[in-house]
Parts: sequence; C-alpha cells; structure tokens
Amino acid sequence: MNQGIEMSSNKFTNIVSLTEEIENIIRQRILKGQYGIGERIKENQVAEELKVSRTPIREAFKQLEKEGLIQSIPNRGSFAMGFTKQDIQDIYEVRAAVEMLAVERAISRISGDELNAMQETFDLMEFYTKKKESKKMLELNRTFHRIIYNATGSRFLSQILKSYEGYVEQTRKVTVYCDKNLNQILKEHGEILEAMKDRDLGKALEKTSAHLSNSRARAEKRIIMK
Repeated sequence: MNQGIEMSSNKFTNIVSLTEEIENIIRQRILKGQYGIGERIKENQVAEELKVSRTPIREAFKQLEKEGLIQSIPNRGSFAMGFTKQDIQDIYEVRAAVEMLAVERAISRISGDELNAMQETFDLMEFYTKKKESKKMLELNRTFHRIIYNATGSRFLSQILKSYEGYVEQTRKVTVYCDKNLNQILKEHGEILEAMKDRDLGKALEKTSAHLSNSRARAEKRIIMK
C-alpha cells in the first residue's frame, strides 16, 4: 500500500451500509491514484487500517471488480485498475458523440411531462447543491441525463448510452463529490434545461457540448493519471 494514502477517520455513518462505505473509500483512492494502476490491494491491510472484518472488504472488492476498478487474479490477489488518461479521453469522446445525437433527437420529441420532470430534477439539484449533499447531486445528475436519453424515443440509442454509463459514473463520483464543483455543475444543467424548454437545438447542442467538455476537464484534473 502506498505510504501517501490518506488514512480514514474510521467513523462510518449509518446512511449507507458498511460495505458501501468501504467501496467509496477504495474507489476514491483508485480514481485519485492513491493506489497505482496494477498495485496490489491487500484485504488484510485494508481491514486492519479501517478496523473492520475482512468480510465487508471482500464484498467491496467484488463490487469494484464489477465496475472495472479492481482485477482479482486467483492465487495472486486483487489489483487496482483505475483509469488511464486514454481511458478518460475515450469515455468522453464516445459520450460527446452519442449524447449530442441524443439531444438532437430529443429536442423535438421531448414531452411536456418530461420537461416538467427535468425541471423538478433541476430544482432538487439546486436544493442539494445549497446543502452541499454531493451524493444526492450525483443521483440527480444521472436522472437528468436519463430523461434526455428516454426522450429520444430510440431504444437502441438509449441502450448505447446506458452501456457506457457505468464508466461515466466512475468519473462523476470523483468530480461531483468535490464540493467546489457543485455550483458550476448546477449552472451547466440549468443552461441545458432552458435550451431544451425553448426547443432551441443550436443552443442545446452548444450547452451540452460545453458541459461535456467541462466534465472531461474536471475528471482529468481530479483523477491522477499514471
């Protein structure tokens, strides 16, 4: 384990399960580069540091392996995978191409009910931004974009977007969890919402492009590349 790894306060909350708390701790370390790519993460060391049994550690490792952040090799152990600079570039290039198409498709198809749902989601984002509740913001961020995906009316396009959503989600967890980003993220979503309500395709594409560009920059800034 890297000597520079930040030590946990070991004060777990009751908001999420112990396993989820541990997942969040290890996920943050991997994405921030505190565990280098290819570095072995030892269950017993993490358990000793966090003063918990190895069972929730093991369960957390399983979830992180599903997310592609850990690779478990039989008889060798578990190793941090993380994201490389190329991974980030690839994720956002694909996201930009597909989401811009989604906005183009959705702008004329989105219903009044869907626009109301976007507004309600944005209002909640504003509320939780003021309270600096980043986890709620992360959930609402995902909901906001899914409304646009669904408004395309294309099952195929929606499936493409969902197929890589998990990768985008990992970068969001680092950037959205940073409190100083919340106001800017809120502002960007507000601009997209207004463009969608006006059914102004040019403005909607412009604001979506700016949001994706800023999201990529925030991810590259926060995630330490190896």
